[in-house]
Amino acid sequence: MAQIKNIEGLTTDQINQELVNGARFIVFQYCISIILMTFRKNTAIYFIKKGESTIKYSIGWTLLSFFIGWWGIPWGPIYTISSLYTNIRGGKDVTEEVLSSMQAASQSPAP
Repeated sequence: MAQIKNIEGLTTDQINQELVNGARFIVFQYCISIILMTFRKNTAIYFIKKGESTIKYSIGWTLLSFFIGWWGIPWGPIYTISSLYTNIRGGKDVTEEVLSSMQAASQSPAP
């Protein structure tokens, strides 16, 4: 599973309580273009507490895409607009996937 940011110092019980209160696991997208090649990637997973703004986590990725994403032909503009749209809307919620992965990891037998 990918690295999760913003859970440093939190216990599993604290994370679970925050999730019950409305916290989410979010990824942002970014786009980088180099003439004929365009790459659209997801960031690390961010733990966002209820009421916490995602802007402070997404702004760097959004600006990176805005300035460097457009230049690849033909996918640069398409992927850049998609990435900007995703980030401006608060990122992609991957809470269910993270919880499923954590549950599967906890149920797998130890070697």
